[in-house]
Amino acid sequence: MSDAPRSAAPAAAPPRTAAVRFAAATLTGLFFFLLPLRVDGAWTIPFDLLVSAIRDGAPTLVRFTVLAMIALSALLTLGAAAQRALGRTGPADLSPFATGWVFTAVRLAGAAVAVMVVSGTGPAALLDEGVGPMIFDSVVVAVAVIVPIGAVFVTLLVSYGGLEFIGTLARPVMRPLFRVPGRGALDALASFVGSYSIGLYVTNRMYLEGRYSARESATIATCFSSVSLGFFAVVAATLDLMPYFPLIVGSVLGLSVVLAAVLVRIPPLSRKPDTYAAEPRPEPEPEPEGPLVRTAVRRAVERAGASRGVARECATGFAEGVRLALVILPTILAVGTAAVLAAQHTPVFDWLGRPLEPVIALLGIPDADVVAPASLVGLSEMFLPALFATGAAVEAKFFVAVLSLTQLLFFSATIPLLLELDVPVRLRDCLALFVLRTALSIPLIALIVHLVF
Repeated sequence: MSDAPRSAAPAAAPPRTAAVRFAAATLTGLFFFLLPLRVDGAWTIPFDLLVSAIRDGAPTLVRFTVLAMIALSALLTLGAAAQRALGRTGPADLSPFATGWVFTAVRLAGAAVAVMVVSGTGPAALLDEGVGPMIFDSVVVAVAVIVPIGAVFVTLLVSYGGLEFIGTLARPVMRPLFRVPGRGALDALASFVGSYSIGLYVTNRMYLEGRYSARESATIATCFSSVSLGFFAVVAATLDLMPYFPLIVGSVLGLSVVLAAVLVRIPPLSRKPDTYAAEPRPEPEPEPEGPLVRTAVRRAVERAGASRGVARECATGFAEGVRLALVILPTILAVGTAAVLAAQHTPVFDWLGRPLEPVIALLGIPDADVVAPASLVGLSEMFLPALFATGAAVEAKFFVAVLSLTQLLFFSATIPLLLELDVPVRLRDCLALFVLRTALSIPLIALIVHLVF
């Protein structure tokens, strides 16, 4: 995906220049992703303010731009299919948009849904505010803005040594506990303070550059790509749980650590091979040499010295972000809309939840008949469990909030995004991991509920 020079290449910049690059780029990236700001009575970060300014400043323009991107994606997918069928390329190589017939159909369906949502014409069930428009405006538009813009700021961290610096410092924790490089800490951080789409973008880029193996990239993508802290607040506010917000955040973070430590050691993640997409020139994370902080700074400066100018690197990052957005937007819209329709208009999640009712009741959680289906409906859309449980007891609402934010995998966004990336994660992996995360989380969250209430 990236044509940036390999870190093993001779330094293109003098050490002092490389050190300035590293410090300036890393501080800028961390500023946009981490600096807490109090705006209108709520905490946020500069990156979120920039994304919100773009979305809110010209909402109609943004909607039609996203529609054009989805339509272009469908056309490029058809063009790639034609090139493959004819066995030759045209004026442009469209292979990045080539896919199997299933995802070709899904992308075309996504384009059709986008046209119906934006034009306001189509089946009433699809045009319901809680279905097509909700997925388009709340998920697809957000991803369309976040991924290209976020890719620019991620590039500042990845290309100029921030990744090496954070990764080296985090390695003593990440490697023994989660069996992944310390670099994975940046992916988790990007997801938590920015968006899961940014975290997945980082993971995909690291995999293609040979800096994560297949197993490591699959682990990081499925265990650390959390929804952002802002979405935590949305769920808590919907369930009237803001007084418990710190407990919700702490519970989800603690559970995520426990689940990641367990899931990396059992199938399907443990069976992923430690092969590299960039072989025969992979760049696995080396062992620290000497004092940890000194090693982190040295590696960061070396990486910064080997990279191109800031304008060129950021332009490449933005182009990669746009290409990724073109690939994933129609899939997210089509699959997400279908999943929400299934959740709202079929009893499938009620049926699936019935065997859980006695388990939930046995664990002492009230309103088990509400909590059981809410525990599984998050597979379709992460926000739906909160809507299911708005009238439940406070203990039940806390349980549902923590569980929905811990499950991570859902069809309205993360699953179709994962399936369109180069990271080796398949649909059966997503489903198996959702079941495992849910099964392991339920008794642990029940314990937390009894300790809190």
